[in-house]
Amino acid sequence: MISVGIDVSKGKSTVCIMKPGGEVLKTPFEMLHSIESILHLVKLVNSYDEEVRVILEDTGHYHLPVVTLLAEKGIFVCCINALRMKKFCSQSIRRAKTDKIDAVHIAQFGLTYWEELSPVKPPEYVYHELKLLARQYYQTVSILIKAKVNLSNLLDQAMPNIQTILQDIAGNHKLTEFVKRYYHYGRILKMGKNKFISDYCKWSKKQGYRKSEHLADKIFAMAQNGIPVLPNSPTAKIVVLEAVRMIHEIEASRNTILTQMQDFAKTLPEYSVIRDMHCIGDTLTPRIIAEIGDIRRFKNKHSLIAYAGIDAPPYQSGTFNATERHISKRGNSYLRKTGYEIMQSLIQHKPIGDPVYDFICKKRLEGKCGKEAMIAGLNKFLRIYYGRVTELYKEINEQLIFGSYL
Repeated sequence: MISVGIDVSKGKSTVCIMKPGGEVLKTPFEMLHSIESILHLVKLVNSYDEEVRVILEDTGHYHLPVVTLLAEKGIFVCCINALRMKKFCSQSIRRAKTDKIDAVHIAQFGLTYWEELSPVKPPEYVYHELKLLARQYYQTVSILIKAKVNLSNLLDQAMPNIQTILQDIAGNHKLTEFVKRYYHYGRILKMGKNKFISDYCKWSKKQGYRKSEHLADKIFAMAQNGIPVLPNSPTAKIVVLEAVRMIHEIEASRNTILTQMQDFAKTLPEYSVIRDMHCIGDTLTPRIIAEIGDIRRFKNKHSLIAYAGIDAPPYQSGTFNATERHISKRGNSYLRKTGYEIMQSLIQHKPIGDPVYDFICKKRLEGKCGKEAMIAGLNKFLRIYYGRVTELYKEINEQLIFGSYL
């Protein structure tokens, strides 16, 4: 048996080829993440008469070009959890760390756990694209939050307290559109009360908002009593309007990404199954599928729960056995975040007869705090998710097998 250890980094990898007993067949060498370089490794692997297995760490996305091409060429490839590999490498007496040394350690891991290695399948196109889009979605949402905080701070200086009576809610841009038109209390006061109220009512009607002279009067009174610290200057106008423009553009980018995620997710068999679950709408469905990926890659429901990082590993030492354990948080943090949002949606809407919501209520009655009850609910949700989607794929496979005999 021959173990090929690959230490993956951005754009290149370091490769070590080793046999049992520590015999190095080829001195560690660098391999670029290009078709030519990876095919050279394929040729080298195929030149050996013994069974060869390639082992590398799961590095997020840097390893994908290597895994995809090697697997397509029929090479046995195994991805190892980075934490498990780190623990294995820490057993070495020498603490030196280089790419070449890491490649040697990975090759040694392959030989040590040879019988436990399982080959990976190249990530299917849809799941891979969904995950890529999901990562960009979270980045965009993060930028959007910062942009909204920035505008909020500017409005505190240019139009104090305006956010107490006008807000952007669920796609409604009433606040930002209002700011885009008036941008400063100084502009409102310069118009005069009657002209402002008339202009505001015409603007509201044109935008599709409720025409309200009372609200316009309230805004004008707020402008009279407010003390803006930002001067009503051309510079202030540019700063405020650019902040509004930035929010609208980021929201448009977010919506484009989400639409693409929905289009991809709808091509998967499990989409309709997940969409039919309570309180999982068009936004959360593609996100939860993106983070879980192909359910068939998990051995059982416990593997999925561990992947989410909400499992509570046992802690025992000597005669001590911990009774109060905490979740590991070693899994996919994006999956936990999306799962928590689903739990919040369930708590908000209180769907009658939903098993997950009923379970959360049960845990609360048992004395669990809100967060603990939500974690328990997420655990229950993932078990149901695993069961329903796994059953769906079993039915699909049975139909395919039955059809092959017709």
